[in-house]
Parts: sequence; C-alpha cells; structure tokens
Amino acid sequence: MKNLIMPATRLIGVSALSISMALGSVGATSLIATGAIAQTEIQPTIPASFADLVESVKPAVVSIQVEGKEQISRFGRSYGFNFDFPDLPQDHPFRRFFEEFGSPYRMPVPKERIFQAAGSGFVISTDGYIVTNNHVVENADKVTVIFDNGDELEAQIIGTDVRTDLALLKVDSDKELPFVEFAKDEGRIGDWVIAVGNPFGLGSSVTAGIISARGRDINVNSYGDFLQIDAAINRGNSGGPAFNLKGEVVGVNTAIFSPTGGNVGIAFAIPSTIVQQIVEDLKDDGVVTRGFLGVSIQDVTRDIADSVGLPTARGALVTQPTKGAPALKAGIKSGDIIVEVNGEPIDDAKDLSRKIGSIAPGERVNVKVWRNGRNIEFNVKLATLDEKMAQAPNQRPPTPDYQIEPELSSIGLIVSPNKNGDGLLIEDVEEGSRAANKGLRAGDVILEVDNLPVNNIMQLEEILDRVRSEKRATVLIKAERGGNIRFIGLPLD
Repeated sequence: MKNLIMPATRLIGVSALSISMALGSVGATSLIATGAIAQTEIQPTIPASFADLVESVKPAVVSIQVEGKEQISRFGRSYGFNFDFPDLPQDHPFRRFFEEFGSPYRMPVPKERIFQAAGSGFVISTDGYIVTNNHVVENADKVTVIFDNGDELEAQIIGTDVRTDLALLKVDSDKELPFVEFAKDEGRIGDWVIAVGNPFGLGSSVTAGIISARGRDINVNSYGDFLQIDAAINRGNSGGPAFNLKGEVVGVNTAIFSPTGGNVGIAFAIPSTIVQQIVEDLKDDGVVTRGFLGVSIQDVTRDIADSVGLPTARGALVTQPTKGAPALKAGIKSGDIIVEVNGEPIDDAKDLSRKIGSIAPGERVNVKVWRNGRNIEFNVKLATLDEKMAQAPNQRPPTPDYQIEPELSSIGLIVSPNKNGDGLLIEDVEEGSRAANKGLRAGDVILEVDNLPVNNIMQLEEILDRVRSEKRATVLIKAERGGNIRFIGLPLD
C-alpha cells in the first residue's frame, strides 16, 4: 500500500493541540578524549505528570465545524457523449431501468451537496482571533467554533493563504477569551511535545512525543519547512497547535504520513515563525502579499557546482527568468546561481523562495549570483507575487521544418537540430552512459553547454573538447523537457 501525505482533517473531531510540559533542568557535561568522538553525560529530570500544563492551555483549544456546498456529478463516470436508447419500446425493461437510475452513458449532471467537515484551531488573542489550516475551512459557508467549556460561536473567515495552508478566523464574544502565544525560540530536535485534541471525534485526548526533525519538505506547499513530530496525530487534528516546554506554540499540525490513513508516528507541523508572519498579514487586509523575483530555480548538485567552479554545492540555480519580471530587468540570466540575498546565504531553491516570499513587494534587495567563475551583485526591486505570472513559461518560437540525420555525440547522446526551436533534440541515449545515469532521455532538448548555446553537433563537440582541455571533470548542460528548464552537471570521461 502506498504511503500517503494527507491533511489531518475532514473527520469530525478537534485538532491535536501539541502541548509541552516543563521537564526541569537537564545537565550536560561534555567529555572529550583525544582521537575520540565527544561523549555527553545526560541527567534528565522527568516530570511526574503533564496535567497542570494541559489544564492551563486546554481552554484555548477549539473545535472547528464547517458546513459548505460542493459540486458533484449525478453519475460517477463520463464517457463524453449522451446515449438515451431512443428506440427502446416504452415497456422494455432497459427503458424502465434507465428512467429510474439514469443511463450510464450520459454526461454527468452537476449537482450541489452539503458537506460537513471538522478540524481544530487555537485562540491567539482575547478578542477572538483564531488560527487554523486553510484546508479545514476551504469552501466553507458556515464555520462554527466550539470551545472547551461547550460554548459555540459562529466565526468569520478573515483570510486564508493557500501557499502555507493557513487561515485566520474571528469570533465575537461578550467576554475575554483564553488564548495562547507563539514561541519566541524555535523548537529543537528532541524537544518534547504533547498533543491534546479530539482525533476521530473521540473527545479530549492527550499524546506525548518529540520533535523528530526540522525543515522537512513534504511537497504540499512552496516552502517545505515543516516540523516532524511523533506525538500521535490523526484525522481531525488539522489546525491544532504544537507547544514547547513553556506552553508557547511552536507549530500548527497540518499533515500526517501514513500508509493506512491513521497515525504511524510521523506528523508535520508548520513552524510558528512562518505562522506569525502569515497571521500578521491576514490581520491587516485578509490577504498575504509576497515579494516576487521572477525566476524558475533548481537546487545545486555537487556535479553542477563542479561544472561551474562553485566551491560549495549550495544556492539556487536560475533555470529561466520570467519574462518582464524584476530578475530579468535587473540582468539576472539563466544559468546564474543565486548564492546570497541581502547578505544572507542561500542554501537551496526552497530557501530562496522562503526568503524572497518574506520580503514585502516594492523593497529593493541585493542579490549575489555566481556567474562565469565569479560573484556578481544585482540590486533588484521586488514586484508583487502573482501566481499566473510566476508560473507562466517563456515560449520559444518554432523554426521552419527541415530534415537532418541524427548523429552520435561523444557523451552518449544521439542528437539532431531541434525542429521546433533552438538547441539539439535528443533522439536517443546510449544505455549505461553517464548522460543516461543523469536522467537525460529522448525528447529532451539541449539548449546550452557550459553556458553557451548549441544548435548543431559541431558546436557541442567544440565546447566539450575545450572543457576537457581545461582538465574539468564535469560540464554544465542546460536542457528542456516539456517546457521546463533544468541544469545537469554531466561528468565527462
């Protein structure tokens, strides 16, 4: 059975509230011996109970019940045409069957149905602001918040952010509400967390665990910076907070990794540092505005770093700047490796996305790139992120049709000039070649080699000969597949 990354919601029940209990002091004395790995002597003080902390934060945990409408089809399948058997006699059993149940060959008829869902959230202010997941309240017509003491209040959706899967709600109450605060310090791997909530609608449940990892990328948003925790989290837990030892929120429980749909000890929470930024933006005007640089990017592998002379395999490699975007206007080109933004090092593509997204549109940033063996700096004024603009590919105009026989290159690629644009079309790849091992395949188009355009095999071989003569072990290949650009560091024989 496949392992699944799934939201921990869509089942009646309150989200897990991850709460930590102070463990007391932990003594640590480093014992270092010559030629040996440092040893650490730990003398922890384990609390007898988490009950006091659970009682203190439990009133701020809320259950969120959602009602809404969604489009469904009368028939589960569509065959693309309508077939009504018009010539069947009125008393034919098939006619009575289709009149009662509908023809299986009809196009599905859109209908609306009311759905109910549930998740959790937590109060962050006495005046009734509540944080939860976007997917908990998505398509909601009515949102009801149920407090620990049984009070029910209808909530207004202040704003949502699909990219981080966060939402901000607001309830009006005639009394001050209990609330919790965000952590001032980031959670560390090994810190205790305790989950309190209503998984599967079973009522208040408490589970304990630790932060298992940081910076997890589970491919559910653009930021890839989740906390992994092993406190038991199940469906119905989405939107609940994870607390540190001081009772501060360190994360918002969002998804689980599971082959069965239930808890297997791997859950993911959005770090509080991201949550705070999004909440403040949503409070202002209900939307999140992000800076936009305008580049398609990929991670820098060791082979890519070697091929361009970059000392360390880090940074974000620009595969293609977006037409009309700030990066292109400032002079940033395909093949540049962004290594710093405002003096802060860039680790990888996700790191660049997070840093640029956290800067307000209109601000100027200093972007340092690695190009042709040296660093170059650009001053770029960020635009406002627009999803359509960010995802629009740059199209290459087609060239007239012509026929040239494919030729075998010295790197195991059988290529011919690309009939539909610039570059060399890969017709085939030698089995077992380094090009094959790096993922190049028939149908890919080689646009550049060592940052130089190639349109025929003679240009390709001239560049490869020069790279070999310079005693370089790898060469940088810029390739296109299905409109997407990527770079490959190809080892040479």
